[in-house]
Amino acid sequence: MQSTSVRIDRATHEELKQLAAELHTTVGHTVHLAVRALRQDKVGSDLRTPLRADESAWLDAALG
Repeated sequence: MQSTSVRIDRATHEELKQLAAELHTTVGHTVHLAVRALRQDKVGSDLRTPLRADESAWLDAALG
């Protein structure tokens, strides 16, 4: 398992602890959920971006 260290201020750490307590989980799992939500937001943002002409042409191409 790989790990990454991130430095946060005390106020943010306290907020994370409070949120973790409300979710009945750990701070680490709370951070994991937050990162996952951010990735999902990014994917959603990418999907809302209009297709480029070459992407549309590929989708409209005849397959056989």
